[in-house]
Amino acid sequence: MSLFAPPKLIEAEVFAELPRKFRKKEMSPERAVSGRSVPVHGCFLEGPSFDREGNLYVTDIPYGRIFRVSRKGEFELVAEYDGEPNGLKIHKDGRIFVADYKNGLMLLDAKRGKVEPLIARYNAERFKGLNDLFFASNGDLYFTDQGMTGLQDPTGRVYKLTAAGALVKLIDCVPSPNGLTLDGKETTLFLAVTRGNAIWRLPLLPDGAVSRTGIYIQMSGGRGPDGMALDENGGLAVAHPGMGAAWVFNHRGEPLYCIQSPKSDIVTNVAYGGAHRKTLYIVDSEAGCILTARLPTAGRIMYSHL
Repeated sequence: MSLFAPPKLIEAEVFAELPRKFRKKEMSPERAVSGRSVPVHGCFLEGPSFDREGNLYVTDIPYGRIFRVSRKGEFELVAEYDGEPNGLKIHKDGRIFVADYKNGLMLLDAKRGKVEPLIARYNAERFKGLNDLFFASNGDLYFTDQGMTGLQDPTGRVYKLTAAGALVKLIDCVPSPNGLTLDGKETTLFLAVTRGNAIWRLPLLPDGAVSRTGIYIQMSGGRGPDGMALDENGGLAVAHPGMGAAWVFNHRGEPLYCIQSPKSDIVTNVAYGGAHRKTLYIVDSEAGCILTARLPTAGRIMYSHL
């Protein structure tokens, strides 16, 4: 018997689809040799993040592309380069940070359409493969180093790049660290652990170190949780690839909503935006589209808009 009431089911609406002219038929020889298949629909979108003008930036991992989606749902190619961009977040000074699986932490100059390296190594060791990132209100940047880690190799890492420029490793025992966000007080880091199919809770000590880490939400089915976003009441919106849905949990970790994609099962990331930040934008990566669902609680204001 479930401890929770069943979540309310919502079907998301299609806000924007990647145009046919941007859909690719082949991947680079390097990615093909690595055993990765050609995406069914010629793209694999990720990394949703809004700028101050209300444009939505998304990445296209296998083809090294970054797009800007207007408020009207129109896609514009901003940059294309030799990389595998995944997570993307915007600094309040306008700089655009990219977690690139192949190259490390990158900076996007949207005006020039250039992506340049920022940090590729920690203590002379290259990253395993960066996944996602999140800004604290003081400018500290948290990011995950996932690589090919999983239950067979629980050595995924979470780093913090302080606003002063110091790179700190917070934890190195995670079976596939993915999306992450801080709670409202910024004393706890929530971490999507994909291969463990769980959301971990990482309390932060006054000096910034991680304390007694534990499981906050244990999920089931699909591929495990991916990207996340926090609302103003402390609830978590969590993308769940393989389940074709994004879940919304309240501040106690109880499921409130299950937002289902009308397109594919591979829903990977979420971001709040729109009027009063009460629209959840959901990336259906496999279908190459952006979905939306109206919710009663606004998303937490992002660092880029402080």
